[in-house]
Amino acid sequence: MTSPIQCHTLGNGLTVLIQPMPWLRTAALSLNLQAGVHREPAHLGGLSSLVCEMIQRGAGQYSSRDLVAAQDNLGIDRNSGVSTAFVSFGASMPSDSLPAAISLYADIVRNPHLPHDQLEDARMMAIQELRAMEDEPTHRVMRRLRELHYGEVLGRSNFGTETGIQQITQDDIRSFYQTNYHSSGGILSIAGNVDPTEVLDCVNTAFGNWRTGSLEDLPCPSGVATYEHFESSSSQTHIGFAFDAIPYSHPDYFKLRAGMGILSDGMSSRLFDRVREQRGLCYTVTASCHSLKNGGGVFGYAGTTPERAQETLDVTLHEIENLLEDMSSSELDRWKVRIESGLIMEQESSASRASSMASDFYQLGRPMTTIELESLIESLRLEDIRDYWSANPPKDYRVVTLGPDPLKVPASPQPTAN
Repeated sequence: MTSPIQCHTLGNGLTVLIQPMPWLRTAALSLNLQAGVHREPAHLGGLSSLVCEMIQRGAGQYSSRDLVAAQDNLGIDRNSGVSTAFVSFGASMPSDSLPAAISLYADIVRNPHLPHDQLEDARMMAIQELRAMEDEPTHRVMRRLRELHYGEVLGRSNFGTETGIQQITQDDIRSFYQTNYHSSGGILSIAGNVDPTEVLDCVNTAFGNWRTGSLEDLPCPSGVATYEHFESSSSQTHIGFAFDAIPYSHPDYFKLRAGMGILSDGMSSRLFDRVREQRGLCYTVTASCHSLKNGGGVFGYAGTTPERAQETLDVTLHEIENLLEDMSSSELDRWKVRIESGLIMEQESSASRASSMASDFYQLGRPMTTIELESLIESLRLEDIRDYWSANPPKDYRVVTLGPDPLKVPASPQPTAN
């Protein structure tokens, strides 16, 4: 039986979510602070990621090397990164290590050394990572697609720009840290084999007197329907497409999500079967929902040959636009089984559960239980999908292609290639 989720807000504004999972031997935390990409100055793309890297290079009593050793000694499997709104730190470990891990991560975000003599090394790593991604055509297409869909601020790349990274100074690092790393609006979610009372005591000790700070709302999405083509002599054509959709917080979100599941969840989905398998038009085709707090979209990708690129795009959009024509209960049932299987797997992972709770709280204002989500999924019917998709047909496509030749793209208004 699933244990209830406890939600506490510390006096400094940090939200603490705790879900005991006593059947596990592990525990996990997810610490999310509102220091994401949208807080960067426009000319310093990559600053949030560079600060995220720098604060992990020594903190409190620990040098950079000692900090790594301390995490390893606790058996912590860790990750970190930035998104549009947040910088996030995830850690999973044996449950006995959780109190020490909470204290350690408090040191990292509250007392970082930000060593100036390691800035150039961190900068070089960031540029190498950016260049590696830029050399990957799929990333290049989808990164530009996101910019076109969400606009200049919300569409910024998490990797930044080489010009921006090169311009970042030590003063920029410290200024961004001082302005954005604080308790206000932060979310600390913890799941696993834990005692909620003991966990809350540890969190209060580690974070209770952390300073507060100012918050900044996300701007509204500002994308428009358009088409861009990157000319390349490649033997492949890469196609990215997107259209407006509702965010996760919208009450009809799972009606959208179910339709997209029928289209592109698994090898029995329509896009995989009808575009790739039956027609042999491409080597991969996918589409999925993406959500920010105040906007969303459906993003898709197809990789094919130049000779088949136009037909690939035409058939893919046709399948999306004609989802309702022959939709069957068996398709919906298959999607439900896939989702419910994922929920079962989440109950075996403290890290997945901690991450999901934090995301839910930010998007919905509360964490959703797996039982609640399972019930919501199970209640969906074909009529629900028809109602949503009939009222919200795909339109106003943003399309980006990379290959030898541009494609003809249906859109409203009719786009032009740049």
